[in-house]
Amino acid sequence: MRILHVIPSVSMVRGGTSQAVLDMVQALQAKNVDAEIATTNDNGDGLLDVPLQKCVEYEKVPTWFFPRFSPTAKAVREYAFSWQLTQWLWQNMCQYDLVHIHALFSYPSTIAMAIARLQNLPYIVSPHGLLCEWSLQQSTRKKQMYLRLIEKANINHCQAVHFTSEQEQQEVSQLGLSALNFVLPLGLSFPKQIGDARYKLRQSLNIPAEEPIILFLSRLHPKKGLDFLIPSLSQLADRRFTFILAGSGSPDYESKIKSLLMSYGLSNRTHFAGFVEGENKNLLLQGSDLFVLTSYSENFGVAVLEALAAGLPVLITPGVALASMLEQHQLAYVVQQDVSEITNAILDFLNSPKLAQQMGERAHKFVLEKYTWENIAGKMIRVYTSNV
Repeated sequence: MRILHVIPSVSMVRGGTSQAVLDMVQALQAKNVDAEIATTNDNGDGLLDVPLQKCVEYEKVPTWFFPRFSPTAKAVREYAFSWQLTQWLWQNMCQYDLVHIHALFSYPSTIAMAIARLQNLPYIVSPHGLLCEWSLQQSTRKKQMYLRLIEKANINHCQAVHFTSEQEQQEVSQLGLSALNFVLPLGLSFPKQIGDARYKLRQSLNIPAEEPIILFLSRLHPKKGLDFLIPSLSQLADRRFTFILAGSGSPDYESKIKSLLMSYGLSNRTHFAGFVEGENKNLLLQGSDLFVLTSYSENFGVAVLEALAAGLPVLITPGVALASMLEQHQLAYVVQQDVSEITNAILDFLNSPKLAQQMGERAHKFVLEKYTWENIAGKMIRVYTSNV
C-alpha cells in the first residue's frame, strides 16, 4: 500500500503538526507501509535548505520538497503557493493508493484535494484543529468565504475526516459537513532519558539546585494564552521560581510578550529559550518541575503529551483538547482560563511538589500505554485499508 502525505510545511517553526506528520510517516514505514511526504520548503519567513523536486531522506522520512513562492507580502508567502508542487501532484498522485492531506486553508492541501477529486483518487483529510471554533474566528470573513467556496466541497468529497480528539469532532460537527469522520489521537516518540536532567538544567541556567522551574514550551502565538499565564505568574512575586519561555513566533509577537513580562515584573525571573529541539528540548522537559499551557484552543496538544511522557506535571486549560481526558483520570491540573484560577493551581503545585510528582509519574505510565506511535500507526493502517 502506497500512501502520500501532503502538508504545507514540515518545518518545526510551524508547530507540533509538522513533527506529528513526520513521526506518523516514520511509524507507518516501520509497519511496512510505503509512505512518503510531499511538501514545500517553507520555513516560516525563510526557506529550508533542502534538495528540491526529488525524494530525499528528511528526519528519516522520504520527502519530496518543492519551492514555495516567497514574495515580500507575508499573507501570500504564508499561503505556500508552489506551481512545481502542483505539476508534480497532477503527474504523480495516481501512483499512490491513497492520499492523506494535512491542514487546510493553504495552497498545498487545497490543490491536493482538488487534484484527488479530479482524478477520482481516495483521500483522507486531517484538519489539525483548523476547523475548530477558535481557529475559524481568526480572519473570520476570509476563512468563512474560503471554507464555503472551496474547502467545504473538498472536504465533503474525501473518504473520511481525521479528528485527533472528540472535542475537535464536536466543534466541527456544527459546520454541517457531510463527510464521514473518525477520531484517532496523535502518537508520541519517547525520547531518551537524560541522567541528572534536573541538576544539569539548573546548572545551565545558573540557578539554585532546588529552584522550581515552570516551563512553557510551544509556538509563541496569541492562541497560547500567555496573556493569562504571565499575569498569573506575577501574582506569585513572593514565591521562588524560574519561568522558562521556550518557543518562537513572529518578531512583533515576541516583542509584545517581552514587553508583557517587563510590565508584570517577570523579566528578571524569565529565561527566554527561543525555539528548542533535540537534546535541548528533552533537557527542558525532563529537568523542569511544571509544564504550563493555558491555550484558547489546541485540537490535540502534542507538547502536552511530550511533557506527560517525560513525567512532568502539567497545568492546562479546557481549550486544550486533552484536558477532559486528563481531568477524568486526575493526571493534570485543569483550570479555567482565568488569572486567579491559574495562580491558585500553580500555588497548589508549589505547596505540594511531591503530590505533583506522583501525578506526573501516573501520567507517564498512562501515555506509555495509550499514545505510542506504534499503536496509533496500526489503527491508522486499518483506516487506510478500509478506504482504498
